[in-house]
Amino acid sequence: MKIQDKYDAFVAYFEEHMPVAESELHYKDPYQLLVAVILSAQCTDKRVNMTTPALFQRFPTAQDMADSSVDEIYTYIKSISYPNNKAKNLLGMAQTLVRDFNGIVPDNLEDLQKLPGVGRKTANVMMAVAFDQPAMPVDTHVFRVSNRIGLTKNSKNVLETEKILVAHLPQNVISKAHHWLILHGRYVCLARKPKCEECGITTICDYYKKELKINK
Repeated sequence: MKIQDKYDAFVAYFEEHMPVAESELHYKDPYQLLVAVILSAQCTDKRVNMTTPALFQRFPTAQDMADSSVDEIYTYIKSISYPNNKAKNLLGMAQTLVRDFNGIVPDNLEDLQKLPGVGRKTANVMMAVAFDQPAMPVDTHVFRVSNRIGLTKNSKNVLETEKILVAHLPQNVISKAHHWLILHGRYVCLARKPKCEECGITTICDYYKKELKINK
């Protein structure tokens, strides 16, 4: 199978079976999404969603958070992984937003990455989810699943994976495809024991074909 045929089959399957694919983080505006994404690093969306209601009630705007302190922010996020670093990043992010961007989350990759705690992946999430732009954030699920299927065969790092996916996917589904890969990796294509018997794309999956040969 040619690589573009594999991508076409991937898109066709998920367009039919998962036409609506969205972030599982709870948020009401770009500021809330940015806070949630920073908190979600190496932490489950479920835990983040349990934590953010009280946090957003106390800090409804970037200005409110910027006027706070690391210690106070920590008290609201202490159940999250790496709360000390994330409290520092949240305060720095809020202060930078207020100082340099009038408290408004920027809508471009370059300015987003100027914010403390915001790397390329987080910036791409903001572009795709908050601003509906054709961006491909690559997290552990996207990196693992795209390589396992064979969409980004032998890709060595997340940036290479991002570039390959963006080059082969139709522009109008790039941001949705990011959610397809995440949700597929979260619920079907599990890291340790993928649920191949529940998977609808085994016909294009390199891992499945390899396992099938081994198990015959």
